[in-house]
Amino acid sequence: MSSPAERYAAARRRNAHPALAEFTAELGFSLDPFQVEACEALDEGAGVLVCAPTGAGKTVVGEFAVHKALAEGRKAFYTTPIKALSNQKYADLVQRYGADRVGLLTGDNAVNGDAPVVVMTTEVLRNMLYAESPALTGLGYVVMDEVHYLADRFRGAVWEEVIIHLPQSVTLVSLSATVSNAEEFADWLVTVRGHTKVVVSEVRPIPLWQHMLVGNRVFDLFSLRPAAHAAERGEEPRQLPTRERGASVVDPELVRFVREQERRMDTWGGGGGGSRRREGYDTRPRWRPPARPDVIERLDRAGLLPAITFVFSRNGCDAAVDQCLRSGLRLTDEAERAEIAAIVDERTGSLPEQDLHVLGFWEWREGLMAGIAAHHAGLVPAFKETVEECFVRGLVKAVFATETLALGINMPARTVVLERLVKWNGEAHVDVTPGEYTQLTGRAGRRGIDVEGHAVVVWAPGVDPSVVAGLASTRTYPLKSSFRPSYNMAVNLVGSFGRARARELLASSFAQFQADRSVVGLARSAARHERDAERFAAEMSTEGGDVAGYVRLRRQISDREKELSRDSQAKRRLEAAEALAALRPGDVIRVPSGRRQGLAVVLDPGVPDGGLSGDGEARPLVVTEDKWAGRLGPIDFPTPVTALARVRVPRNFNHRSPHARRDLAATLRNARVENDLGARRVKNRSVAADDPVLADLRRALKAHPVHSLPDREERVRAADRWLRAVSEAEALQRRMAERTGSLTRQFDRTCDVLEELGYLVPEVAPLSPAEPGEVATVEDTPVVTDEGRRLSRIWSEADLLVAECLRAGAWRGLTPAELAAVVSTVVFEARRETPAQPAVPAGKVATTIAEMRRIRSRLLDVEVDHGVPQTRDLDLGFAWAAYRWADGQDLDRVLAGAEQAGTELSGGDFVRWARMLLDLLDQLGKGADDVVAATARAAVTRVRRGVVAVAVSG
Repeated sequence: MSSPAERYAAARRRNAHPALAEFTAELGFSLDPFQVEACEALDEGAGVLVCAPTGAGKTVVGEFAVHKALAEGRKAFYTTPIKALSNQKYADLVQRYGADRVGLLTGDNAVNGDAPVVVMTTEVLRNMLYAESPALTGLGYVVMDEVHYLADRFRGAVWEEVIIHLPQSVTLVSLSATVSNAEEFADWLVTVRGHTKVVVSEVRPIPLWQHMLVGNRVFDLFSLRPAAHAAERGEEPRQLPTRERGASVVDPELVRFVREQERRMDTWGGGGGGSRRREGYDTRPRWRPPARPDVIERLDRAGLLPAITFVFSRNGCDAAVDQCLRSGLRLTDEAERAEIAAIVDERTGSLPEQDLHVLGFWEWREGLMAGIAAHHAGLVPAFKETVEECFVRGLVKAVFATETLALGINMPARTVVLERLVKWNGEAHVDVTPGEYTQLTGRAGRRGIDVEGHAVVVWAPGVDPSVVAGLASTRTYPLKSSFRPSYNMAVNLVGSFGRARARELLASSFAQFQADRSVVGLARSAARHERDAERFAAEMSTEGGDVAGYVRLRRQISDREKELSRDSQAKRRLEAAEALAALRPGDVIRVPSGRRQGLAVVLDPGVPDGGLSGDGEARPLVVTEDKWAGRLGPIDFPTPVTALARVRVPRNFNHRSPHARRDLAATLRNARVENDLGARRVKNRSVAADDPVLADLRRALKAHPVHSLPDREERVRAADRWLRAVSEAEALQRRMAERTGSLTRQFDRTCDVLEELGYLVPEVAPLSPAEPGEVATVEDTPVVTDEGRRLSRIWSEADLLVAECLRAGAWRGLTPAELAAVVSTVVFEARRETPAQPAVPAGKVATTIAEMRRIRSRLLDVEVDHGVPQTRDLDLGFAWAAYRWADGQDLDRVLAGAEQAGTELSGGDFVRWARMLLDLLDQLGKGADDVVAATARAAVTRVRRGVVAVAVSG
């Protein structure tokens, strides 16, 4: 019960902020201190930046801004980064204020756009600002939910554009996850938006308890503080904030147990090995991770479900569900299964019947009925949304997910499990950062349901509990701007404000703000390296000769050896590719390494149309002796492959049939294989041995005076350190020069490209000086050309390439299916690099893509001349899928055809890229010339069908 003094203070606050008191009375619950602080600042006329953990209730501040706008007779825009969040927030606000007062604007939907409260994606608001939309009249408040998305390298610039261009009369409410440089971001907001209150809360609404699962035992990650210490502050140990628990020592019992496990592993891994090990029959005990069904059952017994297990692999998520089902794990009762079935029918009833099989509907439904599901980008939206609804309702108890689930969607759990602390980032396997760990485990603990949340890290050999403790106790998630001027942004800025004013706007961006601040630290680092260089120069100095020149000779030799090695490897790869192209159906070959190592029989040589002189590489379709069928590429054959024997492949052989593969694999194992040496192993003379340049360098090295010095290596080590220090200092000086005014310089270079290509009119000085009292202008000369105005309406990562293709007429005369195929090449991006170029439809599609490559090549020449980032390359991986789908073929044939062409697509992948293709086609339908626009609109109609139409309208 509160004291009289506390009740009096609360009454004074209510009287000082009547709008907040009215808003709070409608909520039905009391606000947390950080929510009160932010709402009071908003009520006093300040903009606010609210940084708080996931689930802390940041959106209440945004809803208060909506409440104030309606009370004041003004408009409020509520922006979100993704469509799913917009739909979610729209439903919440409609429930509160009614459908007549709330609208929705996304790329797919426009509902009641003139309402006083409109929920929209951030891109929609950005476009309205550039178009000076009349809907901005009367706008009083803008809520930017998930504002930390401005760090996203693809879309982050949109947030900064909106913040910079919003009228000063609009109050900005920025809601962000906890970031470590909130004060820096707030300082920037003050410079561009005026008075802004920063409110940071690191208190989780639900305490988080950290664990490690080692074998079949669960340990607390941190040892508890002594109870007496906690009692002094009136706190139970488990109620201490995570940061303070992180300051505690790692549980010594956990450390001892892990050391014992690793000792056993070392014991098992020691010894001489023996003949059985050499023959591949190693029977020593091996460490195995705990089975996923066992982990879920253990959590269930401990009352820790529902749980989200982060796997970091789509295939791993699907395999986990399959493992749980095969183990007989069932987490639902009859009533829950009936409710799940009703949700499934409602959410997926509009999916075409013929597509259900290829989407894996029945297997997916079986998992849901058992209370188990996967959640990743490979699922179609209807499947993901069904999983989300069932999980939020408590019907699905175990979800296996990739890290994308940690972003945006409101889907909290009681427990989060991390199978690994390493993930694939698209280029390499990298460690999970403290910020990512915080985001992932932030899902644990449901407000109003759970007393505490739990995070469980599954131990594996090499995982140090102290490292996990560091991740769990560090709150480092800096917000870094990804803003850079694109071609589309440049023409819009110049068209709206003129080039001089556009420079000023860019100079006020968060990117430039961070760059200017970082120069101070760079200067300190450069000075330190310069001092180091002076010290090392003294250490390497000798009267016996030029040590620095000697070291440079060594480096030239090393660089030349590496260059020769690369050339030799490229030659071997070419020979391997030519050997693959020479294979015939029925040839028996040996795959030298990798997962498909062993004998294989060639079914189809897979030589692309036009042979190796075209854009593709040979990708033979094979069946291996372990009954696997699929295509291999040059990456599987580091050296040339030869046919070891021949077997008969039955006519009309179906490699998708398990029975047919089994029979052919048996024939393969019985084949008489001669001269089986695997890939050809010819010991070639080293290229370096015959290289005259390398020989001259080596002779010069031996003749150098320093070469004969007795303390040569000591001097050389000092010279190496000197060269590194000098190089580091010079690099830092260059970075300092680049960062000072870097964004405006990049903008000027971007504008120079646009001027050279005719999208902007070059800046000119007035012909005569202005009369006294007059201002000299050149505004009567249009700054943006007609082609530039077209570019201003193209929102794409390859915006200028699209505009150039339109101007060159490259897309004229195509059918809707052909246009969909060629446009997909500037939209699609493969998840990982493929060893060979995917095939594309022959005829006009192939010809047009070749023309697009010539256009891009000319564009690159201009970009290189002006020193701007190069336009992305074409990616052909979706061309066949787009062509077949727009041609009316069913989903099964589309996905099978894409795989045959060299791109594996899941149903969710296909739908996502089809939606992005639709977005660009829709832009072409509105902004291209009449002929291409008509074809683009027809292509939109053909692509927006079946599962794609369901996803777009859902």
